Amino acid sequence: VSTQSTGDVNTIDCLAQINSFTCSLIDVPFGGAKGGIKINPANYTNRELEKITRRFTVELGKKGFIGPGVDVLGPDLGTGEQEMNWIADTYRNTLGSQDLNANACVTGKSQQMGGIHGRESSAGKGLYLTTAHFLDNADFMKVVRLIPGVFNKTVIIQGYGNLGKHTCRYFARDGAKVIGIIEKDASLYNPEGIDYQALQDWVELTGSVRDFPGAETTDKDMLHEPCDILIPCAVERVITSDNVNKIQAKIIVEGANCTMSPMAYEMLLKRNVLVIPDIIINSGSVCSSYFEWLKNMRHVSFGRLTFKYEREANQHLLNSVQTSIETLFNTDCPIIPSAEFESKMSGASEKDFVNSGLSYTIEGTVETVNNVRKSHDLGLDLRQACYVLAMSKIVTTYATAGYTFT
Repeated sequence: VSTQSTGDVNTIDCLAQINSFTCSLIDVPFGGAKGGIKINPANYTNRELEKITRRFTVELGKKGFIGPGVDVLGPDLGTGEQEMNWIADTYRNTLGSQDLNANACVTGKSQQMGGIHGRESSAGKGLYLTTAHFLDNADFMKVVRLIPGVFNKTVIIQGYGNLGKHTCRYFARDGAKVIGIIEKDASLYNPEGIDYQALQDWVELTGSVRDFPGAETTDKDMLHEPCDILIPCAVERVITSDNVNKIQAKIIVEGANCTMSPMAYEMLLKRNVLVIPDIIINSGSVCSSYFEWLKNMRHVSFGRLTFKYEREANQHLLNSVQTSIETLFNTDCPIIPSAEFESKMSGASEKDFVNSGLSYTIEGTVETVNNVRKSHDLGLDLRQACYVLAMSKIVTTYATAGYTFT
């Protein structure tokens, strides 16, 4: 669910299709959908936004368009945890008042409302992990004339919302230089790299990236500045045939949906620019939404039932090894677990489950997409490879299940 002043039914229809293909691509059993409210949230008070969101939920309920097994909503542009909390509360107290699984009608909630640890940052983490896998591929890096790996890559990010903020953090932590941030009111530039934590603190304090002391504030269009990786994380169609020739990035990562026109995409391919498409980049948020939905349907958090047992089992194992050694050599021999093993003795926490599941899903998806690209001789055309894989899975499902009404 998004709230934005632009867009129309055709755009929503297009984004719904992309969501369907993303779910198919990563083997998540959701159908894929899209919805939105055509308003500018900045023009409304928090109380007004709450009333609008709750009314939207009621209208969805009247039409049978919301429910744990019907349509599971999630946050998008202009919405976040608070809006998802309102939706869950409204559904639970109206149409879902007798539904034991009512909390699973929406994902992206706060943890107090049944959300899952790591959901907020999952879109940025998914974007980073997917990009990192492609950066580690020597074949791709040879074509775009870059050294494999994330380290020392220069990055420009358009949009510093939830996705942009976490994307900036993950890239900077692994050694990339985030040299530019593009926002609607100003842009930042620092060729030595922007301190992601200092920037996050500044935005929380002032509400804007403007005048951040750790970078030059500029009004020029950073979208056209030289960099290794350009990541549009804001709105659709920021790269078109009108400005594509000004783009100097060697890799473009579609953090937002439909960030470029088809013609611009073809022109970039001819220039050997690697475009990592939205259909696979979105997998992080979709995957973690699935994990949250599973948690709500199970009514227990991941790891809760095994924490104590696994810690005691591992401690007994260490004690058994220590006793055996001491008996054999007739001397004291304390077995002290390493810091890394000590941190994992209790088993996986909910955050560990989310991160592990996300990494595993993305790693497998990237590998499969790359195999499809090679088998169909698609060159750098990852978008077509993703669509081929996603559609083939959908066709196979229909062919296997058959048709109910023929």
